[in-house]
Amino acid sequence: MAAERASFETARQISHELEGKGAGCHSAEVVVGSAAWIGRGLSCVCAQRAVNNDKVSLTLTPYQERKLQRLQHRIEASFDSTRTDHQEALKELWHAAFPELEFSGLISEQWKEMGWQGRDPSTDFRGGGLISLENLIFFSKTYPRSFQRLLQKQAGDRSVWEYPFAIAGVNITFMLIQMLDLRSARPSTTAGVIFLKILSGDEWAFDLLYCVAFEVMDAQWLAMHASYMDFNVVLKSTRAQLERELLVEEIARIEDMPSYSLLCQ
Repeated sequence: MAAERASFETARQISHELEGKGAGCHSAEVVVGSAAWIGRGLSCVCAQRAVNNDKVSLTLTPYQERKLQRLQHRIEASFDSTRTDHQEALKELWHAAFPELEFSGLISEQWKEMGWQGRDPSTDFRGGGLISLENLIFFSKTYPRSFQRLLQKQAGDRSVWEYPFAIAGVNITFMLIQMLDLRSARPSTTAGVIFLKILSGDEWAFDLLYCVAFEVMDAQWLAMHASYMDFNVVLKSTRAQLERELLVEEIARIEDMPSYSLLCQ
């Protein structure tokens, strides 16, 4: 499946037309929910590139500096429910998630169907900021089949107490920002340094990694037979798997990660 990237409005009022990269689904063995990926702590994650994810030093080129600063600008942007462009972005997410349902407003009981905590989804963006909304929109536009499969919980033997889709998405954004050390002046972990190299060649690498992370989290959820109270454990094991994959020597793009193939199912 070709990765089509659709345009969407951000709070910066920039409209991007995302071109397909020609990267089709590739076969790869993805191991989830096993001791091969899940350890007692994240510090033991290791692979070919480095023996651990300890602090490392990095000298940025001017080009890498600009790429990082642009991503950090997105990360620091807050969701503002009074801004028209932010409101439109929220509407866009609704229509992408439920194209057949009439939109009832920015504050309504409908939002709970997507997995927000209450009637007003804007209150749930405090942890992830505007970029968490952008990530959800990117996922819905770029991989609509995967987005709908996870939103509707269509695959696997599901728990009675499922994770709320939208809130899970916000948490994944926050987890990735921490994992890659993106709030620092420059990433100081091995995974963060490797990601920055990937970002240098693809401005949408963070959004793509988000899509992969959501799929990995759901796969972990099913493999672990998890319920709502296990969400933090599942998120930690998701982070461990992503870190391990980024450390594989051959990984030069997000599409090279073994778990990228989950987006093609």
